[in-house]
Amino acid sequence: MSLNQVIEGWKNHLLPEERNRTFIEYVANKRMSICKECMHHSKNHKTLRPDAHCISCGCTLAAKTKCLTCECPIKKWMATDIPEEYETT
Repeated sequence: MSLNQVIEGWKNHLLPEERNRTFIEYVANKRMSICKECMHHSKNHKTLRPDAHCISCGCTLAAKTKCLTCECPIKKWMATDIPEEYETT
């Protein structure tokens, strides 16, 4: 995961663009439901971190799942583009 992807994930988590907010939430919800069932989810491991995170990559899931250019390190979900109906002209 690159620094740009980390920034994208946190930006989309904290200050998403209004025009993309619905799509980002849709993608994040689908991804999070996959992550919650994964053996690499922190809830399935003893960890000192209080946040829900991926044991495989170490990312905070609240931000990682909202990074549209990111993908799961074990390929359970992939990067996605914003569909045309969400883009402004």
